[in-house]
Amino acid sequence: MAKRRLKLSTPLEVRRALSKVANMVLNNELDPRAANTIILACNAVLSAIRTDEQERRLCELEKMIEEKY
Repeated sequence: MAKRRLKLSTPLEVRRALSKVANMVLNNELDPRAANTIILACNAVLSAIRTDEQERRLCELEKMIEEKY
Protein backbone atom coordinates (compact mmCIF):
# COMPACT_ATOMS: atom_id res chain seq x y z
CA MET A 1 0.00 0.00 0.00
CA ALA A 2 1.31 3.44 -0.89
CA LYS A 3 2.20 5.81 1.92
CA ARG A 4 -0.05 8.80 2.30
CA ARG A 5 0.86 12.11 3.83
CA LEU A 6 -1.47 14.67 5.33
CA LYS A 7 -0.41 18.29 5.49
CA LEU A 8 -1.15 19.61 8.96
CA SER A 9 0.74 22.90 9.15
CA THR A 10 -2.23 25.27 9.15
CA PRO A 11 -5.83 25.14 10.36
CA LEU A 12 -6.95 24.99 6.72
CA GLU A 13 -4.74 21.96 6.07
CA VAL A 14 -6.07 20.26 9.20
CA ARG A 15 -9.64 20.92 8.08
CA ARG A 16 -8.88 19.45 4.64
CA ALA A 17 -7.22 16.42 6.22
CA LEU A 18 -10.25 15.80 8.45
CA SER A 19 -12.54 16.04 5.45
CA LYS A 20 -10.37 13.58 3.54
CA VAL A 21 -10.34 11.13 6.45
CA ALA A 22 -14.12 11.36 6.86
CA ASN A 23 -14.65 10.64 3.18
CA MET A 24 -12.24 7.73 3.29
CA VAL A 25 -14.16 6.18 6.20
CA LEU A 26 -17.48 6.71 4.41
CA ASN A 27 -16.08 4.99 1.30
CA ASN A 28 -14.68 2.10 3.35
CA GLU A 29 -11.13 3.06 2.35
CA LEU A 30 -9.99 3.59 5.95
CA ASP A 31 -10.71 1.70 9.14
CA PRO A 32 -12.68 3.83 11.62
CA ARG A 33 -10.13 3.06 14.36
CA ALA A 34 -7.30 4.36 12.19
CA ALA A 35 -9.44 7.39 11.36
CA ASN A 36 -9.99 8.03 15.06
CA THR A 37 -6.22 8.01 15.62
CA ILE A 38 -5.75 10.50 12.79
CA ILE A 39 -8.52 12.72 14.16
CA LEU A 40 -6.90 12.74 17.60
CA ALA A 41 -3.58 13.71 16.00
CA CYS A 42 -5.28 16.48 14.02
CA ASN A 43 -6.84 17.84 17.22
CA ALA A 44 -3.44 17.84 18.94
CA VAL A 45 -1.81 19.61 16.00
CA LEU A 46 -4.63 22.16 15.82
CA SER A 47 -4.27 22.84 19.53
CA ALA A 48 -0.53 23.40 19.11
CA ILE A 49 -1.14 25.75 16.18
CA ARG A 50 -3.62 27.76 18.26
CA THR A 51 -1.19 27.92 21.18
CA ASP A 52 1.60 29.14 18.89
CA GLU A 53 -0.71 31.76 17.39
CA GLN A 54 -1.78 33.00 20.83
CA GLU A 55 1.85 33.20 21.93
CA ARG A 56 2.78 35.18 18.81
CA ARG A 57 -0.09 37.61 19.35
CA LEU A 58 0.78 38.01 23.04
CA CYS A 59 4.39 38.81 22.15
CA GLU A 60 3.21 41.40 19.64
CA LEU A 61 0.99 43.03 22.26
CA GLU A 62 3.80 43.05 24.82
CA LYS A 63 6.12 44.65 22.28
CA MET A 64 3.52 47.34 21.48
CA ILE A 65 3.08 48.10 25.18
CA GLU A 66 6.85 48.34 25.72
CA GLU A 67 7.18 50.74 22.78
CA LYS A 68 4.49 53.03 24.20
CA TYR A 69 6.04 53.19 27.68
